[in-house]
Amino acid sequence: MEKIVILTGAGLSAESGLGTFRDEGGLWAQHRIEDVATPEGFQRNPRLVMDFYNARREQAAQAQLNAAHKALARLQKEFPGEVIIVTQNVDGLHEKAGSAVIHMHGALDGALCAACDHRWQAPLRMAPGDACPKCNAPAARPDIVWFGEIPYHMEEIAAHLAGCTLFVAIGTSGQVYPAAGFVQEALMHGAQTVEINLNATDVSGAFQTHLIGPASQEVTRWVENLLN
Repeated sequence: MEKIVILTGAGLSAESGLGTFRDEGGLWAQHRIEDVATPEGFQRNPRLVMDFYNARREQAAQAQLNAAHKALARLQKEFPGEVIIVTQNVDGLHEKAGSAVIHMHGALDGALCAACDHRWQAPLRMAPGDACPKCNAPAARPDIVWFGEIPYHMEEIAAHLAGCTLFVAIGTSGQVYPAAGFVQEALMHGAQTVEINLNATDVSGAFQTHLIGPASQEVTRWVENLLN
């Protein structure tokens, strides 16, 4: 049975109005990554970090699906083989489209207790010192994998990469590891590789096929061709 593993990154949601941390003028441009996306930044200024993720959560809640999200949901539903979607995105738009996904970087709608690892649905606004509903420790944080932390579900992802016949990266920068190394893992196990992006990336050389253009157009066209 054919098995497709798809890695999606920020470029997939850019057309839904959610900027990447390389975009100018967006939320990320107003802050240094080390201040809002590292454990050390949270320790230094939890209020700043909470406010940043509250703004991102609100933005994501208002974001609309684009054609690429819908096309991937259709592929997962209609492809005769298996389609595994692994995402670096935390915005929840895959789920809104009806896809089942593996969140390697967590999710904006999740809260995590730094004391006991309990997880729960995050309110729209979180504050420093929010209590964990399980252990009551004032240790709530966004359930987001920050720089310097280990991404979630790595063993499961590695198993999928080892068994896939096709690996596709959509809207990823190719600069953030371990995700940037997934194409090499897939190649090592004999998979075909496709990159769909606005531009070439640092790992473009590892892909056999390149589709250059907006995700809404290129992903939709690719899915259409695959299903037909």
